[in-house]
Amino acid sequence: MNAVTETAAAEPVSGIEIFVPLAKLKKSPRNARKVPHGEAAIEALAASIQHKGLIQNLVVEPEVREDGTPTGYYLVTAGEGRRQAMLLSAKRKQIRKSHPVRCWLDTVNDPAEISLDENVTRTPMHPADQFERFAELSNDKGWGAQEIGARFGVSANVVKQRLRLGAVSPKLLQVYREDGLTLDQLMAFAITEDHARQEQVFENLHHNREPWIIRRDMTATNVPADDRRAVFVGADAYIEAGGTIIRDLFSEDRGGFFEDAGLLDMLAAEKLREIAGEVEAEGWKWAEAHIDYPHAHGMRRFYPQAIPLSDEDEARLEVLSTEHDDLAEGYSSYDELPEDVAERLEAVSHEIDAISAKRSAYDANVIAHGGAFVVLHHDGTVRIERGFVRTEDEALADPQPEQEAEGDATAPEAREDLEDEDTDEDVQEIEEDEEPGKPISDSLTRDLSAHRTLALRVALADQPDTALIALTHTLTAQLFYSYAEAGCLEVRPTLTPLGSHADGIEDTPLAARASEQHEAWAERMPRDVADLWGFVVGLTEQMRTALLAHCVSRTVNALRLPWDRKPRSQQTADRLASALALDMAKDWTPTVDSYLGRVTKAHIVEAVAEGVSEDAARRIADMKKPDMAQTCGSACKKDPVMGVIGV
Repeated sequence: MNAVTETAAAEPVSGIEIFVPLAKLKKSPRNARKVPHGEAAIEALAASIQHKGLIQNLVVEPEVREDGTPTGYYLVTAGEGRRQAMLLSAKRKQIRKSHPVRCWLDTVNDPAEISLDENVTRTPMHPADQFERFAELSNDKGWGAQEIGARFGVSANVVKQRLRLGAVSPKLLQVYREDGLTLDQLMAFAITEDHARQEQVFENLHHNREPWIIRRDMTATNVPADDRRAVFVGADAYIEAGGTIIRDLFSEDRGGFFEDAGLLDMLAAEKLREIAGEVEAEGWKWAEAHIDYPHAHGMRRFYPQAIPLSDEDEARLEVLSTEHDDLAEGYSSYDELPEDVAERLEAVSHEIDAISAKRSAYDANVIAHGGAFVVLHHDGTVRIERGFVRTEDEALADPQPEQEAEGDATAPEAREDLEDEDTDEDVQEIEEDEEPGKPISDSLTRDLSAHRTLALRVALADQPDTALIALTHTLTAQLFYSYAEAGCLEVRPTLTPLGSHADGIEDTPLAARASEQHEAWAERMPRDVADLWGFVVGLTEQMRTALLAHCVSRTVNALRLPWDRKPRSQQTADRLASALALDMAKDWTPTVDSYLGRVTKAHIVEAVAEGVSEDAARRIADMKKPDMAQTCGSACKKDPVMGVIGV
């Protein structure tokens, strides 16, 4: 077959191969494709032609004038996409516009039919074959994602995805070829290259083969990168220790999955122990490292005491505060600050924090005989809880413990039982046994104290402000000092731990806020409970009310337990929630594990209708429950309004 280079008008000779300058080619008005090629498709063709040349020639016919004479140009009947790709290469100066293009001259067949035939009569490669061929290019020729992408006009990320799919177990690829798996399902298996794990999960799948279920099962033994242990250890340290991170190239994985949970736990524990060593070096008798806070430690806790700053520190703090305000004036955020101003402002802030930290300190005895727990916070930061004293060290840490009240130390409940059993004969015996010369007998003391108690009750009822002080004092003494005998009101706060009722609740941001509130008050308390009354009296009315509110809040119990039904208590809890305008969506988001996967479909639909809209509820109504729960769980993470779902 002869090839002819066409540089000018020629007599139409059908059925020969010719070379036509790129600038002499035009789009045919009879091209069947009316929707043009996309930019990505043209890019891919340009890359292919640049690296491998024109694999498939263009089909052309001469352009003629109305009188039938040739114009010297050729109309592209088939191959318009390739013409556009070469024009793109010419625009980029990779080829000249005079570049000869191999074409097949056809003046016999209908151009419109040829164009239609080229786009219709062809069978695309099965995606599995494409994935495997990409993997072969990587394995056999050693090409990376960038090189392969450049040769095929696709991004490196697309190449990585195809390579990952090509690395899926051959058994699963064959199932995919036979339409036993969808592409979405295959992508879910590709989250790891462990063929044995892929095949194991595939064999254990039942009727529900949703991609999210496959991903869940594939990563069941792994730790997500946003887990507090992973955040604390860090990806670099984990990888350096020999760990592997699994990345999902087909969905948002928020940093991937740490494959070796055991290694991650070991690294987290080692790092916590290092920090515990630093804490112990502060002078504490001991410091224990735990990933989870040991709630059952049973130790008494001491808090730091307020200490007045020296005159020098007070003066320095005032200077720094003024400088801080002057530097920050006129700027609404750190991002707006000039670099030198931001650096100075940060230094000033650090110095202010350092001086402010001197306002409180632990008693030397507490440090010498007490210790601290170093644990992981919910967000992966370190949480250091100082001031705990073991039972055998309490006397050493607190050399002047609260003394028992003089006289009968029997518990109030026991005393009441004894009083009920008293008889005149018993009283007579007590009176006869009284010590001679004693100013006031025990029986008279009891008699007088009863009258005084009655008088105190009447007087306190007439003075609400003092009643508020007495109540605040009693609750504070028991919640912060564990001294039930420090107050004269028979009011007993009960604290119900919530950890046994909801897994992980103690490690939530809300629990951290509650702990911070309690510690902030504890640091202000006087060391000796005997000084507590004066402390409470000395507070402003606003601060005293805030302290009372805090103490009362610690006693709230709105648990609904199947074995302990208290309908009136629950009604009151509901009224309290209404009075507080409680908004659970601020601090709690329903997930598949915490809520959505544990209720009926009807309950989910009803909750979505109430919390979002009727339309949203209708859209999920026909889903299977796992899909419905997963969809709502994802929506809850993106849209806080979904958190309105009530319990």
